[in-house]
Amino acid sequence: RRRQMAGTLSGGEQQMLAIARALMARPRLVLFDEPSLGLAPTIVETTFGIIADIRQRGTTVLMVEQNAYAALRMADRAYVMETGRIVLEGAARDLLEDDHVRRAYLGG
Repeated sequence: RRRQMAGTLSGGEQQMLAIARALMARPRLVLFDEPSLGLAPTIVETTFGIIADIRQRGTTVLMVEQNAYAALRMADRAYVMETGRIVLEGAARDLLEDDHVRRAYLGG
């Protein structure tokens, strides 16, 4: 598969390739824009595991993500946006417990 064209890889494989390419430069900060979008649930878990590993190695991660639960579980700090405006901000663990966030974004 080393010689396979990137455009012919699956969505999850393309995501892993994009992450690997970004990390080759040994950045201090990596921006992820919807890293789980369009991926199968098992690949989403793998992707978030890799992002968690990147954080643990000391690289700052800035992420925009529609999967609020996964993002809040990983984040130190979070911002909740509605129609382009920040409506809540704070420690991710606090937002996980916030009633509005739970009802609107976490299904309960």
